[in-house]
Amino acid sequence: MQFRTDLAVERREVLEGAQDGIEEENMQRGQARVTRIRVLDERGAQAIGKPVGVYVTIEVPPFSQDAGTDDELTQTVGDELRALLPEQGLVLVIGLGNPDITPDALGPKVADRTLATRHIAGEIARSAGLGALREVAVLAPGVLGQTGVETGEIVQGLVGRLRPAAVVAIDALASRRLARLGCTVQLADTGISPGAGVGNMRKEISAGTLGVPVIAVGVPTVVDAATLAQDLAGESGQHFDPELVAPRGAGMMVTPQEIDLLITRAARMIADAINAAAQPHLELDLLRQLV
Repeated sequence: MQFRTDLAVERREVLEGAQDGIEEENMQRGQARVTRIRVLDERGAQAIGKPVGVYVTIEVPPFSQDAGTDDELTQTVGDELRALLPEQGLVLVIGLGNPDITPDALGPKVADRTLATRHIAGEIARSAGLGALREVAVLAPGVLGQTGVETGEIVQGLVGRLRPAAVVAIDALASRRLARLGCTVQLADTGISPGAGVGNMRKEISAGTLGVPVIAVGVPTVVDAATLAQDLAGESGQHFDPELVAPRGAGMMVTPQEIDLLITRAARMIADAINAAAQPHLELDLLRQLV
């Protein structure tokens, strides 16, 4: 059965037993369940349908039921992100997506709450007790329909100018199952294709296109209607007609009723986690005050 998902853990679920070229590790950290999948070679990449790299899935309590400010959960996400980042050097954070479309607004909202520090240096930083800050630059570049410029082109130009040690790209993702919406965070060191989660895939942002490591961070906010209907029909043994969920050939996406709340709280947690990963010597409460 063909289905659409951006989550490596969901692609791994449909593979039976051990697979050559794929390693999986599971652990529990407080309320968070962490699944780390390593795609080791082309055999694994072909089996799972994902590039070679590391994919970390962190399942957390639903953002719709929690304020997204649990320090332990935030620290878990921050620790996993820090493990994927180079130890030193400028981090460029890119908030991908369209702020005017709620399920696609995760990236811009994270950018709004991420602590930019590249401009804080010298005596000003030392006098404020912030002399050890790691350099972080932040940008929400908008989307092609707003700017007339491909997001990948904007990021590529900025990387060429700033020469960051790594790029952290945040975007909305698509899941296969409704149960994963708003309670899953995926980190990957393989980059990202902007807009993939909401069905508008653009130029890839990855180490291959930028020349620096790219860490993708995402939360599933939508389910492809055809994938959902296909799953439900398969479970009940019924025939599935794709045209029922694609009127006039146009695909449809399903998103929770509380998507505004979900996006706001998820953005808060991810931004806090990025700040914690970049500035591990500072307490979360202080980082929130600085933002």
